[in-house]
Amino acid sequence: MSESDSESENEKLTRNVNELLGELRVAQAGVQILFGFLLSVVFTGTFRDASGFEKSLHISAVLLTSVATALLTAPAAWHRVLFRAGRRHDILRAGNRLVLGGLACLAAAVTVTVALIAKVVFGVVAMAILGPLVGALFVTVWFVVPARILKHDPR
Repeated sequence: MSESDSESENEKLTRNVNELLGELRVAQAGVQILFGFLLSVVFTGTFRDASGFEKSLHISAVLLTSVATALLTAPAAWHRVLFRAGRRHDILRAGNRLVLGGLACLAAAVTVTVALIAKVVFGVVAMAILGPLVGALFVTVWFVVPARILKHDPR
C-alpha cells in the first residue's frame, strides 16, 4: 500500500497544494532574476542608443516576464484567498493551468532575452540561431520530454 493510499482526500489535496506552492518557489526565483535584469537594462546609456527593433525585443521580454510573474504567483494568492473555504481542488485545477502558462511565458521571455543579447553582442545571425535554439531547448526539456514520459508510462 502506497503512502497516497492511506491519505484522506483532504490530506492529499493539502499535500498537492503544498507541492504546487513549493514548485512555484523555484520558478519565481528565475522570473525575479530575469525581471530585475530587464528592468536595469533600460537605465543604461547603451539602451538609449539601441535600435527600435532591439527596444521592441526588450519590451517583449519585459511583458512576457510580467505575465509569467502574474501567472506563477496567482496560485499562491488563490491559496491565501480560497483555502479556508475548502477550495483546494479548485486551486489545484486552475493553479496547474496557470503554472503551465507561466512557465511557457518564462521560457519565451528567456528566449527573447537571449535573442536580444545575441543581437546586441554578435548581430542578427547570432540572434537568428541562438534565439530558436534556446526556445527549442525549453520546449523540449519542459514540455516534450514530460509528454513522452506520459505517453510511454501513462500511470
